Amino acid sequence: MTIGCLVLCGTPIGHLDDASRRLADTLAGADTIFAEDTRRARVLLGHLGVGTRPESYFVGNESAKAGRLANLLRDGATVALISDAGMPSVADPGLAAVRVARRVGARVSVVPGPSSVVAALAVSGLPGDRFVFEGFIPRSGSDRSRRLEEIAAETRTIVLFSAPNRLVSDLEALVTALGPDRPVTVARELTKLHEEVWCGTISQAAREWTNRRPRGEFTLVVGGSTGPSTPLGAALSEVAARRAQGQPMSEAVRQVADGLGLGRRALYEAVLRRDAD
Repeated sequence: MTIGCLVLCGTPIGHLDDASRRLADTLAGADTIFAEDTRRARVLLGHLGVGTRPESYFVGNESAKAGRLANLLRDGATVALISDAGMPSVADPGLAAVRVARRVGARVSVVPGPSSVVAALAVSGLPGDRFVFEGFIPRSGSDRSRRLEEIAAETRTIVLFSAPNRLVSDLEALVTALGPDRPVTVARELTKLHEEVWCGTISQAAREWTNRRPRGEFTLVVGGSTGPSTPLGAALSEVAARRAQGQPMSEAVRQVADGLGLGRRALYEAVLRRDAD
């Protein structure tokens, strides 16, 4: 029996003409196409002249699709997997599919394509010889605090994703964790009609996007740490010392945040998370 092949297909991050000839040929030749969003997939497939109807495959149904994927591969099928944009399994559905393919002994191949991570890094003007990709910062809780502390101490250039409804809060949290003066590039809608590459400091970015309505997909490129200490750690220690001396928390947070150039709200939330841990 011939075992099939799972092909992870990198798709355009915006401009459909960035799709390669090999991507078109691979999708046209696949027996089944799994797609994160079938509506968006049909737009790409139509652009490439591929008539295959895609099947839904996203984070919420990966487990349910595992059996069908395994059976297809056992029967010798070639299954192409695409996400909404970029490379499947990198901050997108796909890791579970790779594990299914490995478990049944199927071959796993890849058609590389455009990457918002690498594209944003290239245009940022920040060092790209060593960098770390952190994906989306956790929304809340101790996971968010720990991730921000790790990012603050990171010496390599940092690449992050952010959604429009989270951009301002993420930038404010980064100001508190990293300090106001770290360089950042905010890359919006790369390769699309309204592409924008904004450069400045994190505090400037927080002000900029507080005064604008964030729209589109955002990739942030942040300069790495150049010193041993982190502003958030110092701020939390100072707030704790002031509270130990009897100063109300809100007043301690306000004075420390203003003195260090940090966001009051983000520092207040960090103190609350530290208290809860």
